Amino acid sequence: MCLCLCMCLCLGGEAMVPPQPVMAPVSMGHMLSAKPYLQSVCIRPDAAIDYDTYPYNIPAIRELGRLEFHPDVTFFVGENGSGKSTLLEGIALALGYSPEGGTRNFQLATAGSESPLHEVLRLARSYRAPKDGYFLRAESFFNVATYMDEVGYLDAYGGKSLHARSHGEAFMALLTHKFQGKGLYLLDEPESALSPNRQLAALSAIHQLVEDKSQFIIATHSPILLSYPHAKIIQFDGSGLSEVAFEETEHYIVTHDFLNHYPERLKRLLEE
Repeated sequence: MCLCLCMCLCLGGEAMVPPQPVMAPVSMGHMLSAKPYLQSVCIRPDAAIDYDTYPYNIPAIRELGRLEFHPDVTFFVGENGSGKSTLLEGIALALGYSPEGGTRNFQLATAGSESPLHEVLRLARSYRAPKDGYFLRAESFFNVATYMDEVGYLDAYGGKSLHARSHGEAFMALLTHKFQGKGLYLLDEPESALSPNRQLAALSAIHQLVEDKSQFIIATHSPILLSYPHAKIIQFDGSGLSEVAFEETEHYIVTHDFLNHYPERLKRLLEE
């Protein structure tokens, strides 16, 4: 007689079933993911803010709400003065980066012109910290390059002074040598250093880093960079923030229209 039948007879015909562990159902949508390393940003609800003062009087900052980031690439787009660089700087400073840019081990502040936005931001982060990170500011990258020369820290940039390269070559050295992957990278208008061909090369390098579990947040005017597939594009304008498709951006619309009708557009522009 098998053990199960013996137990059944001993208990008057009722079989004893061993208790089973209770497990909550888990859906794939709730599985933890390391990315995005930076999940969202908002202004702390308890922050004392005067919305009539800079930078809180910028519509995109005033209407920030809770901005969620794409696991791979999030773009900030908008006119000059729309707040995209201001928000990117605030995020970088809240993460511990220098106002001039660089890594978090590099602290250099020469201009002293940063806004106080970082003091009131609340960042939601992944359970896993990125293994690498960098904040690029095109306007102050010269200062970072000078400091790297002074301290002799050049191996991570390909073993050559950044000042011994063109601006575009120096930035490509960041992407191909300094950025190690599995990182969070904040780039403010990187295209200012790059020719169209270099922008295409940068797009390829960004993709390789994304494939190596990296996350990018990029403020840009470049329609070439904005074409990165499946990226989240956040439009900064007078009404605040909105998510738009690549083909809906002014950058795409104006560039596409001009290249397809440039004789007529030039004639109209130059006759006005």
